[in-house]
Amino acid sequence: MNIVIRNATTKDAEKVAKIKIEGWQTAYRGIIDDSFLDNMDINEEIEKRKNNIKDGVDIIVAEFNNEIVGFCLYRNCIKDQESYPNANCEISSLYVKSSLKRNGIGTKLMQHVIQKLQNQGKTQMILGCLKENYSSRAFYEKMGGKVLKTEKITVGNKEYEETIYEYDISKMQ
Repeated sequence: MNIVIRNATTKDAEKVAKIKIEGWQTAYRGIIDDSFLDNMDINEEIEKRKNNIKDGVDIIVAEFNNEIVGFCLYRNCIKDQESYPNANCEISSLYVKSSLKRNGIGTKLMQHVIQKLQNQGKTQMILGCLKENYSSRAFYEKMGGKVLKTEKITVGNKEYEETIYEYDISKMQ
């Protein structure tokens, strides 16, 4: 597959939002309440992504045949530095169209982000994944993630467990 990785623009917000919602509705079915998944608001998600991009949040997209097929939102800082004192960057979202998973797209996105963060002098990255999302957890572990801890997060009105991975990106090629 010839995948092109590039920075997202506000014109990409709708496609990025659709991939995220489709990703949640596919990967989290049976984990997160169906009522929450079935009522995700595409317009709200589009606005959120447009605002992210306008505000300078780092989002890259993967294109195949001029179609966006995945994206990654990452930060060269930590939102919760107190909880993760050793980390200095994070991946907040990584999604690939479910019909195209296992084609190397997620790997290319992640490698691209790690390279960018390494070039900025970052050394320790974190990433969170729902504890029961076993296929994504296997991918993150294959990519070098080590389980740091499990913590509770709230989605909708319910609590879920999230596994936090850490990556020593200073030692990754």
